[in-house]
Amino acid sequence: MDRQNRQRSHSIFSGSFTRYCTESDRNRFIRIWPRGPDEENPAGSARDGFLAPEFRLWLVPDPTRRPLSHLGNPTMQSAGRSSAWQWWVSGLLLLATMINYMDRQTLANLAPRITQQLDLSNTQYGMVEATFGYAFAFGSLFFGVLADRYSVRLLYPAILIAWSAVGFATGLSRGYLSLLVCRTLLGFFEAGHWPCALIVTQAVMSRGNRVMGNSILQSGASLGAILTPVVVLGLVRTNPDPDAWRLPFFVIGLIGVLWAVAWLLVIKPGDLKRETPPLTAGESPSLPTAWLGKILLDRRFWALAMMVIAINTSWQLIRAWLPKFLQEGRGYTESQALLFNSAYYIFTDVGCIAAGVATVWLVRRGFQVHRSRVLVFLGCSLLAALCTLAAVLPQGWLLLGILLCVAMGTLGVFPCYYSFTQEVTISHMGRLTGLLSFIGWLASSPTQTLFGYVVDRTGSYDPNMAILGWAPLIGLIAFVLLWPHHPETEPKSDAVTAPTLSPATATAAS
Repeated sequence: MDRQNRQRSHSIFSGSFTRYCTESDRNRFIRIWPRGPDEENPAGSARDGFLAPEFRLWLVPDPTRRPLSHLGNPTMQSAGRSSAWQWWVSGLLLLATMINYMDRQTLANLAPRITQQLDLSNTQYGMVEATFGYAFAFGSLFFGVLADRYSVRLLYPAILIAWSAVGFATGLSRGYLSLLVCRTLLGFFEAGHWPCALIVTQAVMSRGNRVMGNSILQSGASLGAILTPVVVLGLVRTNPDPDAWRLPFFVIGLIGVLWAVAWLLVIKPGDLKRETPPLTAGESPSLPTAWLGKILLDRRFWALAMMVIAINTSWQLIRAWLPKFLQEGRGYTESQALLFNSAYYIFTDVGCIAAGVATVWLVRRGFQVHRSRVLVFLGCSLLAALCTLAAVLPQGWLLLGILLCVAMGTLGVFPCYYSFTQEVTISHMGRLTGLLSFIGWLASSPTQTLFGYVVDRTGSYDPNMAILGWAPLIGLIAFVLLWPHHPETEPKSDAVTAPTLSPATATAAS
């Protein structure tokens, strides 16, 4: 490095970014590339905790010196945690998502029995699923704010125990109204899982590992959906009691208590503590609602909103209606449908993990991080679109094979989406994910009632199945059109960005 560049590097690091790097760390960088018109005021790009797309500092370590892997995640470094700790935490998040989906999927797997015993129409069943979605939307907003304001270490297990209790109570339902109330409360409390989980992932994972971390997190949905049909089948198949469907709700509802104990043993006070990024010279504290105005003016937010509406619609419709489609639409028995349901969600898990692996593979071969995520999302969207073929195929192996491809695609898009959201903000991650989830569920929930209405009117599931698989591809097109892109400055690997050098100190749970 020539003398001029050395002086320039020292000048930049002597300013606001000293809060990210120590004196010894500065000597390990060989080049700094400023981005955008704010070159002389880099601290401004992290104002209010948002990662402004107009400015990035790409910091490239000198390969002849000690690796700076700890800079990707200083929280664990400062807390004295081993590098394996983040994967233990990811495992806990996977289990939390698993429990979340077991409580959610119990109704879908027992839907033919429940609708028959409680004398519900398909439209009423669709309304039960729709109110779950509406409650989930408002719960996402509510718990997103709470997750940014209070300790996730305590908030997270409290939320999980709450939704487990409601899941248990669902087994006590005696009619349409009581089922509707229980399902509504379940949606509200289950919504708190995602803001909490994504805050934890952002805090403990480096930028390059987040897609994989999010894949592990999201794959818990598949694991829960795989286990639920097996548990249900084991509890009700040989039980002639008409009320046998209630027992799975009781058994699955009790599992959440065990997770809460494990969480408090693994996550100690201070592990997820966050600090608000310090104000720079000339800045004043933002109003509590200032983040909302800022994010609503950000094109990336609207790109993500279009994406989450699309992927949530396709995923939730198949989740709620697949058992009824197989039994009532294609003539499979209850045992056959439940066993295939497990296989279906095994393949969603494969797709979810494969999305993370594929993204890492592309990045290591020189693709830009953002472009890698878009390509993986595109591949998953094309798999989801195969659902159109399922609408015209009769009972048989080809139908089941197509549905397994759809399974990989409909869940594989989610890790990419979560990673896109983590590029937008540091200190308002809970609010952002809560707001996006609110929009996604509010917009997609009416389709549940519409799905049931179409089935009641036509007597067929095929029209709905023919079109729902195209939603992710439509969402991707909207995302690409809205998301700002700066190919001349985007790094081709997991370069460290200054505002995210310290996800723990910059993102921290209050």
